[in-house]
Amino acid sequence: MSRLAVDRIVLASASPRRAELLETAGIAFDVVPADVDETAHAGESPETYVHRVARAKVCAIGQRLPHRVVLAADTTVVVGGEMLGKPADEEDAKRMLRLLSGRVHEVLTAVALHRGAEGSPHVALSRTDVEFAALSEEEIAWYVATGEPRDKAGAYAIQGYASRFVTRIAGSYSNVVGLPIALVYEMLEASGLRTP
Repeated sequence: MSRLAVDRIVLASASPRRAELLETAGIAFDVVPADVDETAHAGESPETYVHRVARAKVCAIGQRLPHRVVLAADTTVVVGGEMLGKPADEEDAKRMLRLLSGRVHEVLTAVALHRGAEGSPHVALSRTDVEFAALSEEEIAWYVATGEPRDKAGAYAIQGYASRFVTRIAGSYSNVVGLPIALVYEMLEASGLRTP
């Protein structure tokens, strides 16, 4: 496969965390957020869900920008078979944190890459296990009051205040933040793309 130099990819996400991870890794990008329905379908597995949403995001922007390389991702937190998306409100955030307390949960991110106008997007999955310490009601209330859980899958940010609750992690740390960077780089390379 011939190598194609790509100055900048398109990130189909408004997530500041994903942008920061790409920037830190030295991958140049432009942000063009995708607006797709992220509602889970009845009976849909977490793997199928993140795969479908990431694919929908990358296709939505890929159609608008057919000559660009587009990257999209979708992340969910899974505990006891339940998918935890972004909390609806503070009470929902508290409910999620109670579910995570003293347990191991899984963070799933599907990464989708669309190389210009060529064929269908490539989608890959990253899994990370995260263990939380047992949380008291006071700790949960304090953490929710910081506002940090508001727009985070699973109602926490591992790179923020919630880092004090994480006792063990197995897998990609950046996946838990929102984008498994090593997987992204591997996908770019496998697609014949060389980033600066």
